Amino acid sequence: MKTEDQQAVLGLHRMRSQLLKFRTAQTNQLRGLLYEYGITIKAGRRPGLAGIRARLAELESIVPAFLLEAVNEQLARLKTLDQEIRSIEQRIKRWQQQSESASAIADIPGIGLLTSTALVATMGDPGTFKSGREFAAFLGLVPRQRGTGGHLELGHISKRGDIYLRGLLIHGARSVLINVKEPGAWVEGITRRQPHNVAVVALANKIARTAWAMLSHGWTYQRDYVSARPVQVVNPI
Repeated sequence: MKTEDQQAVLGLHRMRSQLLKFRTAQTNQLRGLLYEYGITIKAGRRPGLAGIRARLAELESIVPAFLLEAVNEQLARLKTLDQEIRSIEQRIKRWQQQSESASAIADIPGIGLLTSTALVATMGDPGTFKSGREFAAFLGLVPRQRGTGGHLELGHISKRGDIYLRGLLIHGARSVLINVKEPGAWVEGITRRQPHNVAVVALANKIARTAWAMLSHGWTYQRDYVSARPVQVVNPI
């Protein structure tokens, strides 16, 4: 179960995601239409749109006037979309600042504004999950298991659960592996043993487990924390 605020934040995330799709589609359409007139636009949204705006005078002599008018309307619409996306992100940021849980897990490397708020809102009550692994399985970040006769085989990740939050966690983990200067022993070990994409998913799994542990037990993030199973004491007979 989620609170009203958590459900509202997820609504903001969905609205932002849809606006991003609109913006990407319109940008690609403009690039394709102008390419038909021999006009090559730089790759990337920002460089591409900046290039179109800088060459509007040149386009007047190449593109028919009625099409150029529509291009200008599309550029104005893209500017409006940028403003709407920034407005939604500001609302999400305000909620993060008010939420102790979202602010706390934002200290985890690989978790930023979007991931922290989406994770807290998607998780709801941390007590719903018995362990961090169960939460990671809920997000589809654990391998599929197949086996018979006591023989267990691990396959690709299940990819079940919320694809949006799983994508945010994977992007965050990839950013950590690429940009972090002091990755730590665990990250160095997994990158040495596994291919890059496998290491990214493994780190995303670890980030999700860490976030669950912090929210479930009220802990703060400790960079060098090492989890250990409790020692079972066997009573002598």
